[in-house]
Amino acid sequence: MPVAVDPDVVVDNLASKTSSLKARSPYYAYRVGSAIANALPESIAARLFNFVARVAAVFMPAKRRLVARNLQRVRGINPNEATQDSGVLNREVASVFTSYARYWLELFRLPGETPAEIIAKFQIEGGEHLEAALARGKGLIATVPHVGGFDYSGAWFAASGHRPAAVVEALEPPELLSWFTDLRSSVGVEVIPLGRDSAPRVSAALSENRLVCLMTDRDISGDGVPVEFFGEQTTMPGGPALLALRTGAALLPIVVYFAPNGMHHGVIQAPILAEREGRLREDVVRVTQEIAYRFEEMIRVAPEQWHLLQPNWPSDRGELAQSNGESNGESSGGSKGA
Repeated sequence: MPVAVDPDVVVDNLASKTSSLKARSPYYAYRVGSAIANALPESIAARLFNFVARVAAVFMPAKRRLVARNLQRVRGINPNEATQDSGVLNREVASVFTSYARYWLELFRLPGETPAEIIAKFQIEGGEHLEAALARGKGLIATVPHVGGFDYSGAWFAASGHRPAAVVEALEPPELLSWFTDLRSSVGVEVIPLGRDSAPRVSAALSENRLVCLMTDRDISGDGVPVEFFGEQTTMPGGPALLALRTGAALLPIVVYFAPNGMHHGVIQAPILAEREGRLREDVVRVTQEIAYRFEEMIRVAPEQWHLLQPNWPSDRGELAQSNGESNGESSGGSKGA
């Protein structure tokens, strides 16, 4: 006896499977990238990743425009008034993409390196600030920009005998977060996903006089505190300042630059003074603004290593919305003409 099949159910099932596969595609992409990075000799993998980065720079115009706007700000140029067709600027944009490719290649290969190999590839400047901060016994908050090999810093801290923790964005799908957690944990970094239980875990780490890394140059939630960053108003996460003010932990800006021949140059700046002077909200804004100023100094050293490919200023979002609208309008107009 034939069984009736509801076509709507079939369509819904196919749509659900397609949606699930699409949601999981970043997870598979990172797994494939990691497999390739570890299957090839490092020099060949580096050339391949550089090639992919340059292709991506061509076929990701929105990301390319964001990077160009970031570079213009670093150079003191208002991106809302300047043109973006400069040959020099285009080369700098391409350099950001290839630098980002090096970041991913190193991260994928990091679990295969021994602590001795990690330490051998790392030169530290300002180590006295690290030791002085930990000598206070209240923990250390490392406020870090997305520059160079920022994940390598955590591996170096762990290889050097510290027990670092890192607060990370709660990635989707869950398999992707789990995979990155396992990767970073394999080199001795405790991963704390941003969420309801992140605050007590961070506080516990600081109470044990440990180092907690917080990426602070991008406001993921959109509810950060107002700052001026490279001459333009935006927001930054207030978490590092709030933690330092409440716990007394030292607040140190830290950056890791890529250096030639696979080396890394870590810079630990002098601590930012985080003491109560007035209302808590005002103190958080004041300290976060100082973080922004310190980040400006760090990024200007190597702007091509600043791996920020998301809108970070309100004007970026407006610019991208406008350009997307113009692009859609042109596409629509072309279709009508055909």
